[in-house]
Amino acid sequence: MLLKLRILSLLGLGLFGFGGVARADLIPAPPAIHAKAYLLMDYHSGKILTESHMHERIAPASLTKMMTAYVVMNELKAGAIKMSDKVLISKKAWRTGGSRMFVRVGTRVPLEELLLGMIVDSGNDATVALAEHTAGSTDSFVNLMNKYAQKLGMTHTHFADVDGLPNPDHYSTAYDLAILTRALIHDFPAHYDLYKVKKLTYNHITQFNRNRLLWLDDRVDGVKTGHTEAAGYCLVSSAHKGDMRLISVVLGTKTDDARQTESRKLLNYGFRFYETFKLHAALDPLTKMRVWKGAKEEVPLGLAKSLYITTPRGRRDMIKAQMTVDSTIVAPIVKGQKYGEVDVMLGKKVLAKRPLVALQNVAEGGFWRRTVDNVKLLFQ
Repeated sequence: MLLKLRILSLLGLGLFGFGGVARADLIPAPPAIHAKAYLLMDYHSGKILTESHMHERIAPASLTKMMTAYVVMNELKAGAIKMSDKVLISKKAWRTGGSRMFVRVGTRVPLEELLLGMIVDSGNDATVALAEHTAGSTDSFVNLMNKYAQKLGMTHTHFADVDGLPNPDHYSTAYDLAILTRALIHDFPAHYDLYKVKKLTYNHITQFNRNRLLWLDDRVDGVKTGHTEAAGYCLVSSAHKGDMRLISVVLGTKTDDARQTESRKLLNYGFRFYETFKLHAALDPLTKMRVWKGAKEEVPLGLAKSLYITTPRGRRDMIKAQMTVDSTIVAPIVKGQKYGEVDVMLGKKVLAKRPLVALQNVAEGGFWRRTVDNVKLLFQ
């Protein structure tokens, strides 16, 4: 048997949008975006605000280097490599074509500088050097890339190289690249600052970040450009305004100017007509429930992760949330175990469903407590 409770209703919260109040009945259609595929996602909630062909396989070009960076950062976190490591530049790295950091064969370069060379300069030479240092060879590193892609749920992605040079077995999608971007920002917030660096000087050569939105829009703090003849001009952007962060993915435009313009269209649309707010924080009790046969009489229930909701501006006061809770909860209870569900709705539309979990352990009670509760449950 399940017990239903209305736990939360948000009312009367006047909200001001970008440039004024956005009326609930004046949310326009998304802008027309001239690209092979695109997507606009809210970072916190994961809600997709608009998209086209987001699961279509497309050559990711140098956007590949976001996964290369993600693997390197995971290995840094694990202690397998260090930022201070002096990376030996191989002939293979030095000879790699395409965009370059201009490292010299046989020299040793600090890993941190190579990371910047890969992110800011989009240096293929730096990318290959990082892969070789991290996994011993580029082949082994590519294997790691694909394992991390599977772990992140990038189900329509396969990597065949570390830098995004053309390969028929090398592809991704707008949706998968948004998943990767979300993970980069969430898992490595300190390292994410590297993506807003505008220029890098190495070997007396100064190069500028190809993401021109870093100069054009002060909300933007990343992420990565890509271009090959097969892929077209691509750009993954992230921008924040107040407490809201958006991720846009634009793949396959015809020019460098177009990828900047189309990305700004998406970001402007999202910030102007949508808002994101934290409905409930992780591990804060939503309710307490009676515990049968337990060492404690009650257990607090809540959410394992913070719950963010994205809605059109002007509709926040229409949000309602309710929870469905197991009516009979019997010890022992393990923290994190599911005992119900929280549903968040806008009218009849369900915006989010999240499991309602125990926030602490409750051991089984003594003999007398179990005996008494057994009798009471007979009449429950």
